Amino acid sequence: MSDAPTYRKIIHIDMDAFYASVEQMDNPALRGKPVAVGGSENRGVVSAASYEARKFGVRSAISGVLAKKYCPEIIFVRPRFDRYKEISNKIHEIFHDYTDLVEPLSLDEAYLDVTQNKKGNPSASLLAQEIRMRILNEVGLSASAGISINKFVAKIASDVNKPNGQKTVNPDEVEAFLEELPIRKFYGVGKVTTEKMYQLGIFTGTDLKSKTEEFLEKHFGKSGAFYYKVVRGIHNSEVKSDRITKSVAAEHTFDVNLSSEIFMLEQLDRIAISLEKRLKKHNISGKTVTLKIKYSDFTQQTRSKTLPYFISDKSLIFETVEELLYQERMRDSVRLLGISLSNLNTEEKKAVVVQLKFAF
Repeated sequence: MSDAPTYRKIIHIDMDAFYASVEQMDNPALRGKPVAVGGSENRGVVSAASYEARKFGVRSAISGVLAKKYCPEIIFVRPRFDRYKEISNKIHEIFHDYTDLVEPLSLDEAYLDVTQNKKGNPSASLLAQEIRMRILNEVGLSASAGISINKFVAKIASDVNKPNGQKTVNPDEVEAFLEELPIRKFYGVGKVTTEKMYQLGIFTGTDLKSKTEEFLEKHFGKSGAFYYKVVRGIHNSEVKSDRITKSVAAEHTFDVNLSSEIFMLEQLDRIAISLEKRLKKHNISGKTVTLKIKYSDFTQQTRSKTLPYFISDKSLIFETVEELLYQERMRDSVRLLGISLSNLNTEEKKAVVVQLKFAF
């Protein structure tokens, strides 16, 4: 009888520049050129960038104006979320040929638990290679993969050999892999936390590992215990195939800033209609309505109201949003408005993956 510990075998699949790659696949004229999905040279925010654009520093979440400045030859393309969802569904069909334990994070990435798999193959690395090859041959896109004993390490590993590569971190390699890793590459450690860690002399996994749990909790609160464990390869989160939708949202970025509440209400009415369609399509309702406002200086504000009952009708959503809009005066002209519904009735139901469409 073996006393050797048993480990889960987790694969994290991450499509390479997914939205931009779909656009280049569908339009051969875009292949090999710097492409930004979303935004424009005058307005909007970049949703995704091709690898050709990334060489110039173009990244998701930067403004179209900045993208144009970084890369004057950039080609802006409107996002086509229906197409991305169609391609994503094909990729997920491939995933389910190997395991039903598939946890989507978004349209372009997912965790797969292949500890027990439909192919009876004990090698997670070979399975990841086969899955990536099938995606390339059957869909026409490249994917990268990370393979390890838990979701945290697999997620980090999938970024090591991008694009179109994979990285396996075996059980006996996990701690050394994390010790050598720059702290900014730890999944879940954002810019603000990275700067704080730098100030505390934490630059690598080794530095993080040298700190006591008490020290980390003192400086990072509840997250301190998480950092203490993950740098030691401890992350017990299971791959959950039925993720619960926590909120459903719709928003719109305007070509011209809005300065009148009347114009804002007209747009909010349209956004509420779009939100209602998504809610009813998946039989979802919620109690908390949130109005999102992004001003022309890019500062953002949210206003929320929780009702005593579940709603999904456009009329009730809009009525609540109107009340929130007039809660206080606008600070500046508005470039983006959004509505989200949370506190949903999905806690007792199997989740549905709702892809939110953002207009640019």
